Amino acid sequence: MIKDRIEATDFRDAMSLLTTAVNVVTTAGVSGVHGFTASAVCSVTDTPPTLLVCMNQTSRSHAYFIENKTLSVNVLGAHHESISNTFASKLQSVERFEQGAWTQLVTGSPILEDALVSFDCEIEHVQEVGTHSVFMCRVVAIKQSEQQDGSEEGLVYFNRAYSRVGQVDLA
Repeated sequence: MIKDRIEATDFRDAMSLLTTAVNVVTTAGVSGVHGFTASAVCSVTDTPPTLLVCMNQTSRSHAYFIENKTLSVNVLGAHHESISNTFASKLQSVERFEQGAWTQLVTGSPILEDALVSFDCEIEHVQEVGTHSVFMCRVVAIKQSEQQDGSEEGLVYFNRAYSRVGQVDLA
């Protein structure tokens, strides 16, 4: 069906059919340690290495990311579904970081030790678009999973449910 005016619910329903990677985005700095679950993350360019991260401006963590000016994107594996749910919940920041093992790279933003890959970034530019802020983030460090044998699966979100993707060849 084609409409002249797109309703927000129609747009959300349509976007639920866009498969996205599941990430936990974290920050640390003068305002403290915070994190949230995000699917709106993508590559912008490899020179300089830059990611785009979108965050709702009404999120209780929003101001902390703006103030800290750093973030890390932790790409979750299929075994991280509970961590995704924790960082999407109403739990306080301290309680969220009790799940999983965390370390840090250059910026000090928390890095999930067993993430598929983590991108440590400095926020270089923030653009407000509607209800969200778009962070343009320069990648300053990358940590890839030590398990490079192809057995890991990624956690994705499709049609409002988690799914697993990846090639697992145990033969």
